[in-house]
Amino acid sequence: MDIIAKAAKIVEQNSIKGGEFKGQVCVLSLIDAEGFPTASVLTPSKSEGINWLTLCTMLDGNGVKRIANCNRASVCFSGEYCVNLVGEVEVITSPEVKREMWYDGLSCHFTGSDDPNYCVLKFTTKRYKLCIDGEEVEGML
Repeated sequence: MDIIAKAAKIVEQNSIKGGEFKGQVCVLSLIDAEGFPTASVLTPSKSEGINWLTLCTMLDGNGVKRIANCNRASVCFSGEYCVNLVGEVEVITSPEVKREMWYDGLSCHFTGSDDPNYCVLKFTTKRYKLCIDGEEVEGML
């Protein structure tokens, strides 16, 4: 299995599947209004390899405000590996997408998928840096 396929498997294994929360997290880094990086730990809802992933958050939160100013972002998965993805993030409030990305672990923050403060962030990868099983590679998508 090549390193990109291994990275895709890591991202997919760390995304919620079937609505079951297992404590999966990644770090989302955004740029604040003063140009400084900020990092938040979030749980990915769904992914397609390293191409894109979705995260759920609060519409009135600082992250959404930062995205409105600058949609550039980085997502990192780490452990015995490092999957660092750089790209752009968009805020999605579509009821259909919110329902699709909903998982039970969100119920401690929101009343349901129709909660007006619940939104989905879609991160799309532009480039990557991967370090898995002692192999390191950088590239563009």
